[in-house]
Amino acid sequence: MEKRYYPISEYLKKTFSKKVYKITLDGGFYCPNRDGTISSGGCIFCDETGSYSRCNNLKTIKEQIIFSMDKLQKQFKAEAFMAYFQSFSNTYKPYSELEKIYKSVFFDERIVSISIGTRPDCVDDKKLDLISSLKHPWIEYGLQSSHDETLKLINRGHDFNCFKNAVIETKKRNIKVCAHIILGFPNENKAMMLDSAKRLAELDIDGIKIHMLTILRDSPLAKIYQKEPFYLMNMEQYCEIVCDILEILPKTTTIQRIAGTGFSETTLEPQWVNRRFEILNMIDKILLQRNSFQGKNYLKQAIH
Repeated sequence: MEKRYYPISEYLKKTFSKKVYKITLDGGFYCPNRDGTISSGGCIFCDETGSYSRCNNLKTIKEQIIFSMDKLQKQFKAEAFMAYFQSFSNTYKPYSELEKIYKSVFFDERIVSISIGTRPDCVDDKKLDLISSLKHPWIEYGLQSSHDETLKLINRGHDFNCFKNAVIETKKRNIKVCAHIILGFPNENKAMMLDSAKRLAELDIDGIKIHMLTILRDSPLAKIYQKEPFYLMNMEQYCEIVCDILEILPKTTTIQRIAGTGFSETTLEPQWVNRRFEILNMIDKILLQRNSFQGKNYLKQAIH
């Protein structure tokens, strides 16, 4: 069935004239919100692995890429790949190290793009200039919420203005920007979640990943939840809000994730977040029932 939203797979196929497969890489990065540079303990929803990341435990980036390319080629006859640095803050090293790490992925012409997951407070002009020199670069910024009170609650270590400035500087350099948001924080109502989407629409982000708040067993949030449980949305409620957000976003924003690929053994609650295909099917069904689509309610307007 043709999607009523703009999946990243469609964008990649249009851009490179072939299906592009993402290779998740471990570059040996860490996080300034864990090592005491910003604060200690990290974001309360994150576990020791950097939330859901399961990278290849191989010694070099080249080995990781070769392993994944061979596997995807055998399984799907894959021809093109995006190198994706996922775990933790993948700009949190000195410039000289970053240059070596990023450029090391392009040893094979089948690597057509790079995506770098990081925090908005872990970039500067020099790092952005470096990233802009790479082939078809993306930066994925963790925002989680546009509300400063929520960012303080989850020990994020930066405010919305920091994110906004990072996006503006990144887009100036023609680097594509994907933003991550989380739905279901205990202090946020539906209107607040939709406000975050409106602010991202106003910034004309190139991509978005939408996550349901998930309580991972080894995260600080798990201790909070076990001591004083709070309400978590069910699957249908989550899917309804995702559809509301899709209606708000521009048609040009690529949808990179709306259903997770987590691991049930690390998930305390809610367990339904691991039912990926059920979530995707429900979102399709809701949009069809509404006779709706991405961008239906898109308006550029200031949110105060």
